[in-house]
Amino acid sequence: MSTGKKKPRGKTRSSKLRTDYLSRFAGRSYFMQGDESVAYGSLYAGCDFFAGYPITPATEVAEVMSAELPHVDGYYIQMEDEIASLSAVIGAVWAGSKAMTATSGPGYSLMQENIGYAVMTETPCVIVNVQRSGPSTGQATMPAQGDVMQARWGTHGDHEMIALAPNSVQECFDLAIEAFNLAEEYRTPVIVLMDGEVGHMRERITMPPLKDVKIRERKLVTGDEMIFGGDEIPPMAEFGLGRFIHVTGSTHKETGIRDVQSQDVHERLVTRLCRKIADNRDRIARYEEMNLEDADYVLISYGATSRPAAGALLRARAEGKKIGMLRLITIWPFPEGKVRELTARAKKVFVPEMNLGQLSREIERFSKCDVVSIPKIGGITHTIDEIYNGMKGI
Repeated sequence: MSTGKKKPRGKTRSSKLRTDYLSRFAGRSYFMQGDESVAYGSLYAGCDFFAGYPITPATEVAEVMSAELPHVDGYYIQMEDEIASLSAVIGAVWAGSKAMTATSGPGYSLMQENIGYAVMTETPCVIVNVQRSGPSTGQATMPAQGDVMQARWGTHGDHEMIALAPNSVQECFDLAIEAFNLAEEYRTPVIVLMDGEVGHMRERITMPPLKDVKIRERKLVTGDEMIFGGDEIPPMAEFGLGRFIHVTGSTHKETGIRDVQSQDVHERLVTRLCRKIADNRDRIARYEEMNLEDADYVLISYGATSRPAAGALLRARAEGKKIGMLRLITIWPFPEGKVRELTARAKKVFVPEMNLGQLSREIERFSKCDVVSIPKIGGITHTIDEIYNGMKGI
């Protein structure tokens, strides 16, 4: 039942306190880590709640948030583990916050059940995963790109995911804002899929004026709208705003009421959850194109690996070889249309990544030519020579 009225919040993300504090960074350049940058981008996006547990190489995200959130009327809490961290984030969102957590490898594995819960309950939140070597504890301080498939299929059941992969410190800032905007627009958890190399590298970053940053705010119910159906992306009804709501990870009707027996209820709910992202794949997908106009061969890369890949591309081009590069910024939903288009006229695709060929398998699904994986593990990024030498036959 709804009162038809919206009660005012106890605090607002656009408060003068937040605006005044963040304005001191506007237009200034800093030398910082990717982990620090993604934290400041989240603050710009309106994040006012962080819950997490320390883990290398993501701990600096939590350190910055613990220091800065009190300045913007926000809250930081260190939980007992990563399971509790994402639980707290989900609860904070339903209480009216923009919320996030940050983790790596083993912690991300622990979060999978609650990521599924966030998908099922359509809880907008951001999860930063600064990838490290695995499986298990692996090389705890060394970078990797081993969570690519886990980011897509880590939680059980049918679902879609949004995952963004920055390759620079500036992009960590920019994509943190993008992640929050996508989370709010599609009412879903969004993954910022960094790697330990990007997370710990230091580069120059310029923070923009707040007025130049586009922020997507949450769509809230104004009357008796269904909050788990009706529209493809229904509005939310936060706790304390006068609407009685039932939030459950079990299969539920458009009203939120649990129904775990009806096949049609489950099919209607889960297909809508998938459709709201899959149908907007082309709107969500972001990528960077280099020298693809006349390319006979294509490099596809992402994250830290895309940096030496660009060097290998420039060397090959200097030698007159017709090769281009597609850098994936959005990994999930996968830009399958773009890959089909490029591979329809390419002779071969090369995929360097810091794993044993995870994304290359996805590329193979949509490629119309041979796909060659250029893998590397062990916590050390590719060199330009390694990628160049791996592009055999061009």
